[in-house]
Amino acid sequence: MALRADSVVMPGGREAIREIVEHPGAVAVAAVDADDRLMMILQYRHAVRRRLWEMPAGLLDHAGEDPALAAARELEEEAGLVAAEWSVLVDTVSSPGFSEEAVRVFLASGLTEVDRPDLGDDEESELETRWIPLAEAVAMVLRGEIVNAITIAGILALQVVRDGHGETRPTDAEWPDRPTNFAARKTP
Repeated sequence: MALRADSVVMPGGREAIREIVEHPGAVAVAAVDADDRLMMILQYRHAVRRRLWEMPAGLLDHAGEDPALAAARELEEEAGLVAAEWSVLVDTVSSPGFSEEAVRVFLASGLTEVDRPDLGDDEESELETRWIPLAEAVAMVLRGEIVNAITIAGILALQVVRDGHGETRPTDAEWPDRPTNFAARKTP
């Protein structure tokens, strides 16, 4: 991440300085099996000093990285799954008041189990995975047991789609909020 200060003209004409946290962007995966169960991960998050239920997710580490390929990589690395079918479920901007972080949440189905690669990462080696029925995941959100904002958005969007009140988009759907500043800064 990086921090920058922008001088901006506000809608009312006043000039202001706004500090912005640059972020490479990220992807998350709502991986759903034939029984409408979500693959969830229990992962330690030091900022809140506890383990949180989340969907498989990860950063867009490389400039120009295809988000769908990054999502497939994260699903395999964190959950030991590959998917035959992919679509975009929802796009989010986590904290637009000070950060340009944007996360694209994919829906993955037609799942097959594979061996997780050994990444040697202490954090990823301690992941606990569990299949949770979609209805139970929604209930966990409403009880405050799932608090990760990206995961909440993904779970609730999936429920809306399953209820027939919305549709997913193709994996190459436009993503106007995808961050580019951080990646551009890293490019030689």
